[in-house]
Order: sequence, then C-alpha cells, then structure tokens
Amino acid sequence: MVLAALIPACFAGWLLWSSVDGSKDDGADGAGAPTTSSTASPSPPPSGASSAPTSSASASGKQPSGKSLEGKVVVIDPGHNPNNRDHPSQIARLVDIGTDEKECDTTGTATNSGYAEASFTLDVARRARTLLEARGATVRFTQDGDRPYGPCVDERAEIGNKAHADAVVSVHADGAAAGERGFHVILPKSVRGGGADTSAITAPSRRLGEQLRSRFAKATGSKPAQYIGDGSGLDVRGDLGGLNLSTVPKVFIECGNMRDSQDAAELTDSAWRERAADGVAQGITDFLNE
Repeated sequence: MVLAALIPACFAGWLLWSSVDGSKDDGADGAGAPTTSSTASPSPPPSGASSAPTSSASASGKQPSGKSLEGKVVVIDPGHNPNNRDHPSQIARLVDIGTDEKECDTTGTATNSGYAEASFTLDVARRARTLLEARGATVRFTQDGDRPYGPCVDERAEIGNKAHADAVVSVHADGAAAGERGFHVILPKSVRGGGADTSAITAPSRRLGEQLRSRFAKATGSKPAQYIGDGSGLDVRGDLGGLNLSTVPKVFIECGNMRDSQDAAELTDSAWRERAADGVAQGITDFLNE
C-alpha cells in the first residue's frame, strides 16, 4: 500500500522536473564579422547571440554512444575568439606558420543577422567536450572565451603538441558566398620548411578527417560542400599555421556556410548544434578506437 501511494507522487514530481528542465535556453553573447572565409580576413563584427550548450546525456537521459576513451587526450580548438574584435592590432600581427607568415588570428565570420562564428565554435566545442568527457576522455581547449584575444594560430598548434593529444579538432564555420552550402573537413598537406613538418601526421589526420566527415554527415544530415575541392567534403591545405605546426593528428571542420540563409538557419539552431557536436564527438571516438 505504501508503494502504491508513492508511485503517483513520484510521477508528479518527475513531470514537474521535466517541464522545468525542458524550458531551459541559456544564452551566451558573442560577436563577429562577415568575411569571405573564416580562416582568412577579419572585419568589424556586428553583435549576435547564441544558446549555451546542454549535455546530451542529461537532456536525453541516456549516456552518449561510443567506446570508452579512458586515457585519451583530445584537444578541441574553438575557432577564433569572441574578444578578438576588441584587439585588432594584436590579432593582425604576423606569426610564423613554418612555411610563411600569417596573421595571429581573425575575428571570423558571422551570419547576416550577426550571429558570430566565434560564438558558434565555442558552443559546439563545449557540447562536444561534454560528450567526450562522458566517455572518459581528457578534453582540453585552446581557449574557452577566457582570454582577451587569440591564441594566435601558432600557439593553438603548440597547445595540442604540448598536450601530446591523440586527436585535435579545430571547429569553424565558413564565410563563403550565399548559395554555397554544406560542410567540409580540412586536412594538413604534407609540408616541410622552417618550423613545419607534417610528414608524420598527414596519414592519421586523414583518417581522423574521414571519420569526422562520415559521422558529421550522419548526425546532422548535412552534405559535403560542393564549392570546395572535388565535393568529397575533404580539402587539403598547406597554408594554415594550426595544421602546419602540429605534430599530432589534427583537422579543421567547417560546419557550414554562415553566409547562406539555409545553412545559417541550421547553424543558429541549438538543436542542430547539439547534433553537430555529436557528429564531432563520434568522429573523434571512431578514430581513437580504430
């Protein structure tokens, strides 16, 4: 009889908790500027806002899928920094990328409505961290919105190197022309010169990129961008310091085109960003369990 009396009370309590939890939509403000490429030129940013991450495990009541990552170190590099716009001279200074010199960093791009790439990358990165840590991985960030600017691209590479990371993923969103849609993964080119030597990481980085491409497409329903390379969703570049100076497997992912209205509608949607984070986390998990 006691059990029969408790069941309705517990059920009513669960309903109350569920309704409160489901109404949460924490916000995190950030700003950035539209550019032709998220890894190229900076410009003065408009303001925008984004939803902060919620844990997939806690939101769904289920633990994330995937094998254990105990003992693995993952570095996530949220592209750009929401505060870069306030430090134009610092981020414009040139740094050595091994084969050339390039700006320390940029402000990144933004949607036409002002939602900044820097806000997007932090949100997706934080969601992916929650999933990876639930699987036992040690996850480190290059920045968590806690720096005045940067870090510069050479320091971003060094953070992964010093962590002896098993995998590094740099999260971005592109700033291509309107009408261009889809995501792509950037792989390191085999380069050697100055402080750059990617000969040891090109093969494992490609495997990481291929796993990421497959899982991101499955999780989000997005298709590989047709405006980059051969439309395979993989693009090899030798002009990015974050890749050139890396000594551990590393790739970039451009999750979509912020300047296209259809892609922007997805990138600004909290539920879609959760799926994007799941794709990133599962791609990393698959690579580390090969």
